[in-house]
Amino acid sequence: MLPGMSASPDPPISAGTGTSGDACPGALRLHAADDGFLARVRIPGGVLTADQARALGALSARLGDGALHLTSRGNVQLRGVRDGCGGALAEALAAAGLLPSPAHERVRNVVASPMSGLDGLGSVDVRGWLRALDAELCASAVTPGLSGRFLFALDDGRGDVAALGPDVLVRGLPGGDAEVSLGEARFRVAHGDAARAAVIAAEVFVTAAREAPGRTWRVAELTLSRAELEARLVSAGLRGEVADGPAAAATPAEPAGLALPFGTATPEKWAELTELAARLPAQELRLTPWRRVVVPGAPADPDTPWTRLGACIGSRGCAKAHTDVRADAAPRHPELPTYWSGCERRCGHPTGPYVDVTARTDGTYTTTTRTTHPS
Repeated sequence: MLPGMSASPDPPISAGTGTSGDACPGALRLHAADDGFLARVRIPGGVLTADQARALGALSARLGDGALHLTSRGNVQLRGVRDGCGGALAEALAAAGLLPSPAHERVRNVVASPMSGLDGLGSVDVRGWLRALDAELCASAVTPGLSGRFLFALDDGRGDVAALGPDVLVRGLPGGDAEVSLGEARFRVAHGDAARAAVIAAEVFVTAAREAPGRTWRVAELTLSRAELEARLVSAGLRGEVADGPAAAATPAEPAGLALPFGTATPEKWAELTELAARLPAQELRLTPWRRVVVPGAPADPDTPWTRLGACIGSRGCAKAHTDVRADAAPRHPELPTYWSGCERRCGHPTGPYVDVTARTDGTYTTTTRTTHPS
């Protein structure tokens, strides 16, 4: 086992001073579910090389249920992981380049515009920022204090991932510069300073959260004013100009991609996607926060109900779920974005307006329309 890695749950890490810990699972801290242990592997920007995707498929087949389960942050979950496999899981992920820092593995929550650099839209190709941000994040001695829910977003200017309610947003501007936001505090910075500015913003949040009473996991939970945040960012060394005027509008638009039923790739489907990516020049897959897969150079799926229908794992894998929501939802063909939840926690729900179908304790459902951001 690699230094600092544990096969069993370790003490919860929280940026705040509250007594309830941050229980977000990771690749090293596994969650005990009804269908076995669950490992969440952070994939910054959702970008996997074909070799990494192949390694994940083999790992799920060897240690888990064989499938790859996409999350609403473009990450991957392995379900059905057997007890006692934590060390083997960590070793395999590290060998594949998917675990660069044990101390930072749960805080590498980075979404990025999936079509950046592919379709001619957007102001900046965010791939350079993505690599730099991950390196800066893993080099920081402060960022391990972030919760597993804290979210970075790299938006190429089109507004897609800006609509996901990130804590730190880096948004491309015409001409190549960036606007970096921490809550309502916004700074215009040079292109080459964007990644460092994002990490400075996260470090400022960690300090502010430790000073705050109670649990403080997300920027929205801070009580600091915009002026106070701006002053702290400048004091921490962020180089840039305070952005005036209203923030650019976010556009909750989902990119074209290959749709997966409930965001789950069977072993056969994952192997098909991996081999398709391996035959194309980019040799990569991009996992989107909308549980689709973009394979650069491959055509997207036509519109299907799976682009509008989602559900949590339900009673087949969660003791808190009141019913098997996926079995109930599968025959449906909604015209509007619809998400089925096995209980009132609504794990994995989408952002923006959606039809919310939530199970009651008696196995029946309530249906409402909601507009929310991820917690």
